[in-house]
Amino acid sequence: MEISEIGEFGLIKRLTQSIKIKNESTLKGVGDDCAVVQYAAGNRTLITTDMLMEGVHFDLVYTPMKHLGYKSVMVNLSDIYAMNGTPRQITVSLAIGKRFKVEDLEDFYAGALLACEEHGVDLVGGDTTSSLTGLAISITALGEVRPEDVVGRDGAKETDVICVSGNLGAAYMGLQLFEREKSVYYDQLLKEKDPSKVEFQPDFSGREYLLERFLKPEARRDITMRLAEAGIRPTSMIDISDGLSSELMHICEQSGVGCRLYEERIPLDYQTAAAAEEFNLNVTTCALNGGEDYELLFTVPLTDHDAVSQLEDVRVIGYITAASEGKKLVCRDQSEFELKAQGWNPLANQD
Repeated sequence: MEISEIGEFGLIKRLTQSIKIKNESTLKGVGDDCAVVQYAAGNRTLITTDMLMEGVHFDLVYTPMKHLGYKSVMVNLSDIYAMNGTPRQITVSLAIGKRFKVEDLEDFYAGALLACEEHGVDLVGGDTTSSLTGLAISITALGEVRPEDVVGRDGAKETDVICVSGNLGAAYMGLQLFEREKSVYYDQLLKEKDPSKVEFQPDFSGREYLLERFLKPEARRDITMRLAEAGIRPTSMIDISDGLSSELMHICEQSGVGCRLYEERIPLDYQTAAAAEEFNLNVTTCALNGGEDYELLFTVPLTDHDAVSQLEDVRVIGYITAASEGKKLVCRDQSEFELKAQGWNPLANQD
Protein backbone atom coordinates (compact mmCIF):
# COMPACT_ATOMS: atom_id res chain seq x y z
CA MET A 1 0.00 0.00 0.00
CA GLU A 2 1.29 3.45 -0.91
CA ILE A 3 1.47 5.89 2.01
CA SER A 4 -0.33 8.47 -0.14
CA GLU A 5 -3.40 6.20 -0.19
CA ILE A 6 -4.08 6.68 3.51
CA GLY A 7 -2.39 10.05 4.13
CA GLU A 8 -0.58 11.37 7.18
CA PHE A 9 -3.31 10.84 9.75
CA GLY A 10 -4.30 7.46 8.33
CA LEU A 11 -0.67 6.37 8.63
CA ILE A 12 -0.41 7.63 12.22
CA LYS A 13 -3.59 5.76 13.16
CA ARG A 14 -2.40 2.57 11.46
CA LEU A 15 0.99 2.65 13.19
CA THR A 16 -0.31 3.54 16.66
CA GLN A 17 -3.73 1.88 16.98
CA SER A 18 -2.28 -1.19 18.74
CA ILE A 19 -0.18 0.77 21.23
CA LYS A 20 -1.18 0.07 24.81
CA ILE A 21 -0.11 2.33 27.66
CA LYS A 22 2.08 0.49 30.19
CA ASN A 23 3.06 3.19 32.68
CA GLU A 24 0.72 4.86 35.16
CA SER A 25 2.63 8.09 34.60
CA THR A 26 1.42 8.21 30.96
CA LEU A 27 -1.95 9.96 31.12
CA LYS A 28 -2.43 10.79 27.42
CA GLY A 29 -0.47 9.34 24.51
CA VAL A 30 -0.74 9.55 20.73
CA GLY A 31 -3.73 11.47 19.33
CA ASP A 32 -3.48 15.01 20.65
CA ASP A 33 -1.18 18.01 20.26
CA CYS A 34 0.94 16.78 23.18
CA ALA A 35 1.40 13.71 25.28
CA VAL A 36 0.53 14.21 28.97
CA VAL A 37 2.57 12.53 31.69
CA GLN A 38 2.82 12.86 35.46
CA TYR A 39 5.85 11.63 37.35
CA ALA A 40 4.76 12.87 40.77
CA ALA A 41 1.94 14.70 42.48
CA GLY A 42 1.38 18.16 41.07
CA ASN A 43 1.30 19.53 37.53
CA ARG A 44 1.04 17.43 34.40
CA THR A 45 3.99 17.30 32.00
CA LEU A 46 3.37 18.04 28.31
CA ILE A 47 5.61 16.63 25.58
CA THR A 48 5.44 17.34 21.85
CA THR A 49 7.77 16.77 18.89
CA ASP A 50 7.81 18.21 15.37
CA MET A 51 10.09 17.25 12.50
CA LEU A 52 10.74 19.67 9.64
CA MET A 53 12.32 18.48 6.40
CA GLU A 54 13.96 20.63 3.74
CA GLY A 55 11.95 20.46 0.53
CA VAL A 56 8.83 19.34 2.40
CA HIS A 57 8.27 21.85 5.21
CA PHE A 58 10.58 24.66 4.16
CA ASP A 59 12.47 26.01 1.15
CA LEU A 60 15.83 27.65 1.82
CA VAL A 61 15.58 29.61 -1.42
CA TYR A 62 13.38 32.12 0.43
CA THR A 63 13.64 31.09 4.09
CA PRO A 64 16.52 32.73 6.03
CA MET A 65 18.14 30.41 8.57
CA LYS A 66 17.38 32.75 11.48
CA HIS A 67 13.68 32.80 10.59
CA LEU A 68 13.75 29.01 10.21
CA GLY A 69 15.17 28.60 13.72
CA TYR A 70 12.53 30.91 15.15
CA LYS A 71 9.66 29.22 13.33
CA SER A 72 10.89 25.71 14.20
CA VAL A 73 10.63 26.52 17.90
CA MET A 74 7.34 28.40 17.64
CA VAL A 75 5.47 25.52 15.98
CA ASN A 76 6.34 23.34 18.99
CA LEU A 77 5.45 25.95 21.59
CA SER A 78 2.12 26.38 19.82
CA ASP A 79 1.30 22.73 20.58
CA ILE A 80 1.96 23.30 24.28
CA TYR A 81 -0.36 26.31 24.34
CA ALA A 82 -2.98 24.26 22.46
CA MET A 83 -3.13 22.00 25.52
CA ASN A 84 -3.56 25.08 27.74
CA GLY A 85 -0.06 24.57 29.12
CA THR A 86 3.14 26.54 29.64
CA PRO A 87 6.30 25.55 27.74
CA ARG A 88 9.45 25.15 29.83
CA GLN A 89 12.18 23.37 27.85
CA ILE A 90 13.07 22.30 24.30
CA THR A 91 15.64 20.05 22.69
CA VAL A 92 16.90 20.68 19.16
CA SER A 93 18.23 17.97 16.83
CA LEU A 94 19.63 18.69 13.37
CA ALA A 95 20.73 16.57 10.42
CA ILE A 96 23.07 18.79 8.40
CA GLY A 97 24.30 18.55 4.81
CA LYS A 98 27.84 19.44 3.71
CA ARG A 99 26.77 22.66 2.00
CA PHE A 100 25.98 24.34 5.32
CA LYS A 101 28.53 26.54 7.02
CA VAL A 102 29.02 27.23 10.71
CA GLU A 103 27.54 30.71 10.21
CA ASP A 104 24.33 29.17 8.81
CA LEU A 105 23.84 27.12 11.96
CA GLU A 106 24.69 30.11 14.16
CA ASP A 107 21.89 32.00 12.41
CA PHE A 108 19.51 29.08 12.97
CA TYR A 109 20.30 28.97 16.69
CA ALA A 110 20.03 32.75 16.99
CA GLY A 111 16.44 32.49 15.75
CA ALA A 112 15.68 29.48 17.95
CA LEU A 113 17.08 31.20 21.05
CA LEU A 114 15.14 34.38 20.28
CA ALA A 115 11.91 32.36 20.29
CA CYS A 116 12.96 30.71 23.55
CA GLU A 117 13.74 34.06 25.15
CA GLU A 118 10.37 35.53 24.20
CA HIS A 119 8.52 32.63 25.84
CA GLY A 120 10.80 31.96 28.81
CA VAL A 121 11.88 28.55 27.52
CA ASP A 122 15.20 26.76 28.13
CA LEU A 123 17.06 24.98 25.33
CA VAL A 124 18.35 21.97 27.26
CA GLY A 125 19.84 19.60 24.71
CA GLY A 126 19.53 17.85 21.38
CA ASP A 127 21.65 16.12 18.78
CA THR A 128 23.44 16.77 15.48
CA THR A 129 24.31 14.37 12.69
CA SER A 130 25.12 14.45 8.99
CA SER A 131 22.53 14.32 6.21
CA LEU A 132 22.75 13.28 2.56
CA THR A 133 19.30 14.65 1.66
CA GLY A 134 19.23 18.22 2.96
CA LEU A 135 18.53 19.82 6.33
CA ALA A 136 16.30 18.00 8.82
CA ILE A 137 15.11 19.57 12.08
CA SER A 138 13.55 17.77 15.03
CA ILE A 139 12.47 19.74 18.08
CA THR A 140 10.90 18.40 21.25
CA ALA A 141 9.16 20.78 23.63
CA LEU A 142 8.27 20.06 27.26
CA GLY A 143 5.76 22.02 29.27
CA GLU A 144 3.50 21.79 32.27
CA VAL A 145 -0.13 22.35 33.14
CA ARG A 146 -2.26 21.98 36.24
CA PRO A 147 -4.39 18.79 36.17
CA GLU A 148 -7.65 20.77 36.13
CA ASP A 149 -6.45 22.95 33.25
CA VAL A 150 -5.53 20.28 30.69
CA VAL A 151 -7.48 20.86 27.45
CA GLY A 152 -7.44 18.27 24.65
CA ARG A 153 -9.32 17.83 21.40
CA ASP A 154 -11.92 15.51 22.88
CA GLY A 155 -14.00 17.75 25.16
CA ALA A 156 -16.30 19.66 22.79
CA LYS A 157 -20.00 19.28 23.54
CA GLU A 158 -23.27 20.18 21.85
CA THR A 159 -24.11 23.92 21.97
CA ASP A 160 -20.47 24.87 22.65
CA VAL A 161 -19.39 27.87 20.60
CA ILE A 162 -16.40 27.59 18.26
CA CYS A 163 -13.77 30.33 18.55
CA VAL A 164 -10.53 31.18 16.78
CA SER A 165 -7.76 33.65 17.49
CA GLY A 166 -6.22 36.10 15.05
CA ASN A 167 -6.94 35.81 11.34
CA LEU A 168 -6.52 32.99 8.86
CA GLY A 169 -5.01 32.40 5.44
CA ALA A 170 -2.23 35.00 5.67
CA ALA A 171 0.62 32.48 5.99
CA TYR A 172 -0.66 30.55 2.97
CA MET A 173 -0.77 33.70 0.87
CA GLY A 174 2.74 34.57 2.02
CA LEU A 175 3.85 31.18 0.71
CA GLN A 176 2.15 31.85 -2.63
CA LEU A 177 4.04 35.14 -2.96
CA PHE A 178 7.38 33.47 -2.29
CA GLU A 179 6.64 30.66 -4.73
CA ARG A 180 5.62 33.12 -7.45
CA GLU A 181 8.80 35.16 -7.15
CA LYS A 182 10.90 31.99 -6.99
CA SER A 183 9.31 30.84 -10.25
CA VAL A 184 10.04 34.19 -11.91
CA TYR A 185 13.65 34.01 -10.74
CA TYR A 186 14.14 30.48 -12.09
CA ASP A 187 12.58 31.49 -15.40
CA GLN A 188 15.19 34.23 -15.71
CA LEU A 189 17.97 31.77 -14.88
CA LEU A 190 16.82 29.48 -17.68
CA LYS A 191 16.87 32.34 -20.20
CA GLU A 192 20.26 33.69 -19.18
CA LYS A 193 23.27 31.53 -19.99
CA ASP A 194 25.38 33.30 -17.35
CA PRO A 195 23.58 33.16 -13.93
CA SER A 196 25.85 35.92 -12.59
CA LYS A 197 24.19 38.34 -15.00
CA VAL A 198 20.71 37.75 -13.61
CA GLU A 199 19.57 40.79 -11.65
CA PHE A 200 16.38 39.91 -9.81
CA GLN A 201 14.49 41.86 -7.18
CA PRO A 202 11.32 40.18 -5.86
CA ASP A 203 8.18 42.31 -5.70
CA PHE A 204 6.64 42.12 -2.22
CA SER A 205 5.49 45.72 -1.89
CA GLY A 206 2.40 46.08 0.27
CA ARG A 207 2.49 42.42 1.30
CA GLU A 208 4.92 42.56 4.22
CA TYR A 209 2.35 41.28 6.72
CA LEU A 210 1.80 38.11 4.69
CA LEU A 211 5.52 37.40 4.49
CA GLU A 212 5.91 37.86 8.24
CA ARG A 213 3.00 35.53 8.97
CA PHE A 214 4.67 32.83 6.88
CA LEU A 215 8.28 33.30 7.99
CA LYS A 216 7.77 34.33 11.61
CA PRO A 217 4.59 32.86 13.13
CA GLU A 218 3.83 33.59 16.77
CA ALA A 219 2.60 30.99 19.26
CA ARG A 220 -0.49 32.46 20.95
CA ARG A 221 0.46 32.49 24.62
CA ASP A 222 -1.50 35.73 24.94
CA ILE A 223 -4.76 33.96 24.11
CA THR A 224 -4.43 31.29 26.81
CA MET A 225 -3.54 34.04 29.28
CA ARG A 226 -6.61 36.10 28.34
CA LEU A 227 -8.83 33.06 28.67
CA ALA A 228 -7.45 32.34 32.14
CA GLU A 229 -7.83 35.96 33.22
CA ALA A 230 -11.47 35.92 32.06
CA GLY A 231 -12.13 32.69 33.95
CA ILE A 232 -12.90 30.80 30.72
CA ARG A 233 -11.77 27.19 30.41
CA PRO A 234 -12.03 25.84 26.84
CA THR A 235 -13.72 22.47 26.47
CA SER A 236 -11.41 21.59 23.55
CA MET A 237 -8.51 23.27 21.77
CA ILE A 238 -6.06 22.74 18.91
CA ASP A 239 -3.58 24.90 17.05
CA ILE A 240 -4.07 25.58 13.34
CA SER A 241 -1.09 24.09 11.54
CA ASP A 242 -2.76 22.18 8.68
CA GLY A 243 -5.79 24.42 8.06
CA LEU A 244 -9.00 25.40 9.86
CA SER A 245 -11.11 22.70 8.23
CA SER A 246 -8.73 19.87 9.15
CA GLU A 247 -8.30 21.05 12.73
CA LEU A 248 -12.02 21.55 13.33
CA MET A 249 -12.68 18.05 12.03
CA HIS A 250 -10.08 16.68 14.46
CA ILE A 251 -12.01 18.25 17.34
CA CYS A 252 -15.35 16.96 16.02
CA GLU A 253 -14.11 13.42 15.43
CA GLN A 254 -12.31 13.09 18.76
CA SER A 255 -15.20 14.68 20.65
CA GLY A 256 -17.90 12.69 18.80
CA VAL A 257 -19.79 15.81 17.69
CA GLY A 258 -20.75 17.81 14.59
CA CYS A 259 -20.43 21.51 13.86
CA ARG A 260 -21.74 24.55 12.02
CA LEU A 261 -19.00 26.86 10.77
CA TYR A 262 -20.08 30.22 9.33
CA GLU A 263 -18.10 31.49 6.34
CA GLU A 264 -18.95 35.13 7.04
CA ARG A 265 -17.43 34.91 10.52
CA ILE A 266 -14.01 33.53 9.50
CA PRO A 267 -11.52 36.33 10.34
CA LEU A 268 -9.48 37.59 7.38
CA ASP A 269 -6.87 40.31 7.02
CA TYR A 270 -7.22 42.83 4.19
CA GLN A 271 -3.84 41.84 2.72
CA THR A 272 -4.94 38.20 2.63
CA ALA A 273 -8.12 39.05 0.71
CA ALA A 274 -6.25 41.34 -1.70
CA ALA A 275 -3.55 38.75 -2.40
CA ALA A 276 -6.13 35.99 -2.91
CA GLU A 277 -7.87 38.17 -5.51
CA GLU A 278 -4.52 38.84 -7.19
CA PHE A 279 -3.86 35.09 -7.43
CA ASN A 280 -7.45 34.39 -8.49
CA LEU A 281 -8.02 32.27 -5.40
CA ASN A 282 -11.10 31.99 -3.20
CA VAL A 283 -10.09 33.65 0.06
CA THR A 284 -12.38 31.40 2.15
CA THR A 285 -10.69 28.33 0.67
CA CYS A 286 -7.32 29.82 1.60
CA ALA A 287 -8.48 30.41 5.18
CA LEU A 288 -10.01 26.94 5.51
CA ASN A 289 -7.18 24.92 4.00
CA GLY A 290 -4.02 27.04 3.90
CA GLY A 291 -2.45 26.09 7.22
CA GLU A 292 0.61 27.36 9.10
CA ASP A 293 -1.36 30.13 10.79
CA TYR A 294 -0.62 28.68 14.27
CA GLU A 295 -3.69 30.38 15.68
CA LEU A 296 -5.73 28.66 18.40
CA LEU A 297 -9.06 27.02 17.56
CA PHE A 298 -11.13 26.22 20.63
CA THR A 299 -14.62 25.65 21.97
CA VAL A 300 -16.21 27.09 25.09
CA PRO A 301 -19.59 26.51 26.76
CA LEU A 302 -22.49 28.57 25.46
CA THR A 303 -22.68 30.26 28.86
CA ASP A 304 -19.27 31.84 28.12
CA HIS A 305 -20.37 33.27 24.76
CA ASP A 306 -20.62 36.88 25.91
CA ALA A 307 -17.36 36.75 27.86
CA VAL A 308 -15.33 35.16 25.07
CA SER A 309 -16.79 37.61 22.54
CA GLN A 310 -15.24 40.45 24.53
CA LEU A 311 -11.70 39.05 24.35
CA GLU A 312 -9.26 40.92 22.13
CA ASP A 313 -8.33 39.09 18.90
CA VAL A 314 -10.84 36.26 19.42
CA ARG A 315 -13.75 35.59 17.07
CA VAL A 316 -16.77 33.29 17.49
CA ILE A 317 -17.13 31.44 14.16
CA GLY A 318 -19.72 28.73 14.79
CA TYR A 319 -21.11 26.20 17.23
CA ILE A 320 -20.99 22.49 18.04
CA THR A 321 -23.91 20.23 17.11
CA ALA A 322 -24.83 16.59 17.54
CA ALA A 323 -22.72 14.22 15.46
CA SER A 324 -25.84 13.19 13.52
CA GLU A 325 -26.13 16.73 12.11
CA GLY A 326 -22.77 16.44 10.36
CA LYS A 327 -19.94 18.92 9.96
CA LYS A 328 -21.24 21.82 7.87
CA LEU A 329 -19.90 25.03 6.39
CA VAL A 330 -22.66 27.64 6.21
CA CYS A 331 -21.93 29.98 3.29
CA ARG A 332 -22.76 33.65 3.06
CA ASP A 333 -25.92 32.85 1.05
CA GLN A 334 -26.97 30.41 3.84
CA SER A 335 -26.37 27.32 1.69
CA GLU A 336 -24.63 24.47 3.52
CA PHE A 337 -21.83 22.17 2.43
CA GLU A 338 -20.18 19.23 4.13
CA LEU A 339 -16.89 20.38 5.65
CA LYS A 340 -13.90 18.51 4.24
CA ALA A 341 -10.40 18.12 5.67
CA GLN A 342 -8.48 19.60 2.76
CA GLY A 343 -5.64 21.06 4.77
CA TRP A 344 -2.02 20.33 3.96
CA ASN A 345 -1.05 16.66 4.06
CA PRO A 346 2.72 16.06 3.81
CA LEU A 347 2.27 12.39 2.92
CA ALA A 348 -0.25 12.90 0.12
CA ASN A 349 0.72 11.91 -3.41
CA GLN A 350 1.94 15.16 -4.99
CA ASP A 351 2.11 13.80 -8.58
